[in-house]
Parts: sequence; C-alpha cells; structure tokens
Amino acid sequence: MTLTPTDAAAFMAKAEEMRRRAVSAGDQSYGAVIVKDGEIVGLGPSRVVTKGDPTAHAEMEAIRDAASRLKTQDLSGCTMVSTSKPCPMCETAAYWARLGRLIHGAGLTDSGRPEYRRC
Repeated sequence: MTLTPTDAAAFMAKAEEMRRRAVSAGDQSYGAVIVKDGEIVGLGPSRVVTKGDPTAHAEMEAIRDAASRLKTQDLSGCTMVSTSKPCPMCETAAYWARLGRLIHGAGLTDSGRPEYRRC
C-alpha cells in the first residue's frame, strides 16, 4: 500500500497520540498504528509497564489489535506507522504478520517490507 506524504503524516499523528496515551498511563513513550486501505485497523500504545509484559511494545499491541479487528493473522496489504524504528522483535512480528511496509519516526522513514530478524 502506498501512502502519500500527507496520509503518512496524518497516520503518524495518530501514532503520536498513542505515544501520548502510553505516557499518560505511566508507560514507555512509544506508539504505533496499522493502516489498511487508508483506514486505521490497529492501535498500539506501549503497554510494557502497565501490563507487566515485556512483549507489549506499541508495535506488537498494534499488530494484535489489527489481527483481532480483521479476524486474521495475515496482515498483507497493511502498513505500520510507528513513532520510532521497530526493534528486532517487533520487525520480526511484522514480518510474520506479512505487513507490507514500515514507516517510522518524525521523518516518516519508509523502511519498506519488514525483514526477518534473529532476536
């Protein structure tokens, strides 16, 4: 899925909102969203601290939310927009979920398709 710079900026604003939500809940300052066909299908504030779960990174939460909403583990055709570059665990999860693209950071860096990374 190709996002225009304007669309990517709008989705990054929502990822930033997820980051602010995480911080106000007392968690780490990360946020992510999953987009499909121009619509947000997954939201992810970091919940590592609040859940006591070291895997509850914002990207993982967004993937879980999108899979639940779409009722599939196959997120082909989706793009992840996150406030920072995904760690190896999150990028690997995006790979296994078949996400099409990763966009991250204030500069809207497009990392392309996620890669399988050995954690």
